[in-house]
Amino acid sequence: MALSLSLFLNSVCAQENSTESQKMNPSETIVVNTANSVNHTTLLAAIEGAELEEVLDMNGPFTVFAPSDVAFRKLAHSRIDELLLPKNKKNLHSLVTYHMVAGNLSASTILKAMCRGNGIASFTTVQGEELKATMDGIDIVLTDNSGNTAKITIADSEQSNGVIHEIDSVFLPKKL
Repeated sequence: MALSLSLFLNSVCAQENSTESQKMNPSETIVVNTANSVNHTTLLAAIEGAELEEVLDMNGPFTVFAPSDVAFRKLAHSRIDELLLPKNKKNLHSLVTYHMVAGNLSASTILKAMCRGNGIASFTTVQGEELKATMDGIDIVLTDNSGNTAKITIADSEQSNGVIHEIDSVFLPKKL
């Protein structure tokens, strides 16, 4: 019984944390909502370290495939700390822009593009690399040029200057 209660509480907590990302204020910018999110503190540190706050506070629109803090924890802690050092600003800029696409790509827009592309849609990131979108069951899965994948876990968090889709992994550009 204690194990069942523990599993239930863990499930409820996970759902509450997931719901927190969905509480983004659509009248605020990507930067403001990321700063207010409890699930994107590492992403915010990366945005600030890359000095992209001003860009992501502009009109846009931008689509950000936003790794959650849980996604960042999949990387070695030392790797994250190293990337956040001021001397690695260029690499951090590359990492953040690898998760951004110019334009407002809602989940339905991504799905329509996949229908037109026989199940595959490609999007060029602000960094210049390509992400491919496919389906795995009911999930939209993104794949980078190295074959790394990330599932969209929370779609369509509308922003005043675009949209955020939370993803469960971090893409690392080859040049890092």
